[in-house]
Amino acid sequence: MPTRRLALIDMGTNTFHLLIVELPAAPGQPPHELLRTKAGVRLGEGGISKGEIAPEPYARALHTLAGFKEEMELHGVTQVRATATSAMRVARNGPALVREIADQFGIEVEVIAGGREAELIWRGVRQAVPLGPQRQLIMDIGGGSVEFIIANDHEIFWKQSFEIGAQRLLDQFFPDPSGVFPAAAVAAEQAYFDTVLGPLVAALNELKPVGLVGASGSFDSLADMQLGHLRTEKELPPRTELAVSSFQHSYAQLLSRDHAQRLALPGILPMRADMLVVAAVLIDWVLGISGITQIQTSAFALKEGLLAEMLEAK
Repeated sequence: MPTRRLALIDMGTNTFHLLIVELPAAPGQPPHELLRTKAGVRLGEGGISKGEIAPEPYARALHTLAGFKEEMELHGVTQVRATATSAMRVARNGPALVREIADQFGIEVEVIAGGREAELIWRGVRQAVPLGPQRQLIMDIGGGSVEFIIANDHEIFWKQSFEIGAQRLLDQFFPDPSGVFPAAAVAAEQAYFDTVLGPLVAALNELKPVGLVGASGSFDSLADMQLGHLRTEKELPPRTELAVSSFQHSYAQLLSRDHAQRLALPGILPMRADMLVVAAVLIDWVLGISGITQIQTSAFALKEGLLAEMLEAK
């Protein structure tokens, strides 16, 4: 039987991810990971709040996919599954970018709805974090949208995607990212969550999850800050415990520094120096309304969920 190698591409609003695996010959065996890489594309920069992908991010997307295509050819990939989320979902020129990707690289991109995104995130997270029988709140802060899922290891009890991702929050509440994020901006962002996240509050009150599992670059960055150094994609373990005290310390550091000072903090990826501020405000708000005191981070999310779904189907 010929070797089957699968590439999974997750085209997020901030980051494009590529995972290449060799599929198992027999059912029940795990796939063999060949490559895991990512690129900071910032697809939503300068345009997502206006409903379009700006020219520079559009070009970055094509440049990144050209590199991914090279990696896929080097690794002898025989099948590709590519998904795109919030930026492509809402941008007027998203369909044009999908067509151009197909024309240039022969990659068919599936633009997925928010609910589907949330389900795949849960499928991916449970490969990395032993959720167990108790309900957990899973949270993925993307650049364009944020997914909330209340689930245990076997079942999703509630899920919803909100178009309030970190790039949108940055555009709305952080007009001068070079400076310190003022208390008035924090209060305005929190008041905004009070307005738009009513369904989440109702679900938390009804289902009472016992812990928070964060599945996104923002949570990876907070875990890196806890460790005091930036980890590569290969160095990330599937799961990390993030102490609430560590989060609160990092949150205070992020709020009290300007852009240049945030860049100097250990564990900060330059692309996230400002986005992490607005994301941390959201995490703090969620902890406050839920009363949750346990945080775990998951290095697995959408693409691992898609892989798990494909293997289960076979």
